Amino acid sequence: MLSKVLSFGLKGIEGFKVDVETDVTSGLPNFNVVGLADTAVKEAKERVRSAIKNSGFEYPVKRITVNLAPADVKKEGPSFDLALAVGIMAVDKNLDLKNYGDFVYLGELSLDGQIKKIKGLLPILISARELGYKRFIVPKDNAIEASFISDVEVYPIANLCECAEFLSGDKAIEPVNICEYQQAINTKVEALDFCNVKGQASAKRSLEIAAAGGHNLIMIGPPGSGKSMLAKCFPGILPDMTFEEALEVTKIHSVAGELDLKKGIVANRPFRSPHHTASTVSLTGGGNNSKPGEISLAHNGVMFLDEMPEYSRNSIEALRQPLEDGTITVSRVNATVTYPASFTLIASMNPCPCGNFGSKDKKCKCSPHQIHSYLARLSGPIMDRIDIHVEVDNVCYDDLKSEKKEETSAEIKARVDKARKIQLERFKGCKNYCNAKMSVPQVKEFCKLDDTSEMILRSAFERLNLSARAHDRILKVARTIADLEGFEDIQASHIAEAIGYRSLDRKYWT
Repeated sequence: MLSKVLSFGLKGIEGFKVDVETDVTSGLPNFNVVGLADTAVKEAKERVRSAIKNSGFEYPVKRITVNLAPADVKKEGPSFDLALAVGIMAVDKNLDLKNYGDFVYLGELSLDGQIKKIKGLLPILISARELGYKRFIVPKDNAIEASFISDVEVYPIANLCECAEFLSGDKAIEPVNICEYQQAINTKVEALDFCNVKGQASAKRSLEIAAAGGHNLIMIGPPGSGKSMLAKCFPGILPDMTFEEALEVTKIHSVAGELDLKKGIVANRPFRSPHHTASTVSLTGGGNNSKPGEISLAHNGVMFLDEMPEYSRNSIEALRQPLEDGTITVSRVNATVTYPASFTLIASMNPCPCGNFGSKDKKCKCSPHQIHSYLARLSGPIMDRIDIHVEVDNVCYDDLKSEKKEETSAEIKARVDKARKIQLERFKGCKNYCNAKMSVPQVKEFCKLDDTSEMILRSAFERLNLSARAHDRILKVARTIADLEGFEDIQASHIAEAIGYRSLDRKYWT
């Protein structure tokens, strides 16, 4: 007898339909799975056999052949277990599984018949919905994750017995209720507050601009000046994610297996801070299955590289494509996958090995050759892709002991939200959400300058020997400064301030 049920596989963060065709015929007992299945799928036959028997159902002592179509696309992972089991049980005449072909089945089976959680459910549901599939049977542990997808019926099932009772009509199971995204974003971001940072007014100002426009930023200064603390305060002033942004982030974290299933969605912008010993593959993604790396896990959030020159040259240079395009293509033997990787880079570094080069208080002990070698670890193309360069010097004793109240993160965030609201309205209907992601045509449209501003920019372009990329990034930063101050047009003061954030690489690298 032949049965056919539906399941879905994953390629990157996109799902694809898989027809699970099961043929049970007379002959020597055997269980074959064909259709370019990986080891995890081939091992499913042992899990399925034990799960069916231990759930109290009859396992056919016959020749069983399962085809996973399309046969030319590799199938990975244990999420096909439930579909395999239902396909075999559907040919049992003693089980009247009504309309079993109307559902998409996703779930891993344990030996006792329990249905275990799977990775990547959210992107599968989104892809399946786009293809017109509306009814799903999924693990109970994935119910909250599935609750943020509308226009579908998702039935959470705990075990194989419950699944059979539901399909036969003996037990009614309600689909998961749709959750409101607004409830998820009410959770507070665990971040340090800017009110605890004494002094460093210029650094705080630059971080506010970076948050408002999504600009990349690097802080250069001696050890102990507060660069890491400032970066850890940064998440507290980031604007809330839109629902569309949250879905993009959740898809990546779900595929990587890092999603908190109790929350079901990533509502706060990610803050990733990999150690400087991290390999290039861990940053970019890859491995045998081309899984997302730190760069993609920071999508729509922040990637913080503390002491950036300490990272390997290959790791730093791997940032070029995502910083420019907002995506990263991972090519491996088994697959080539493109992941979204649109993040804000926040980096910190010392100006020399001892850390005191350029300091107003301490004397540098490094030779010119040592300083040059240290700074050369960051190439010109990488520095060119960082919009804001800010110098952070040591805090003086009087500032450290001052009783003056510093601005809180909430106060800064209010200004950031106001500026980001202007940008959301400006880019309505476009794919980008902030000034840093403007295309060349958008820069020409939204960053027009008056004669005075044009003259200032021309002078800086020629004097600092800037590239065309740096020219556009100055305009984008100036546009953000204008948004923060509520100006519809970019003023000369905005251009001047934006140019000031591009001078440090000329100071240290020349």
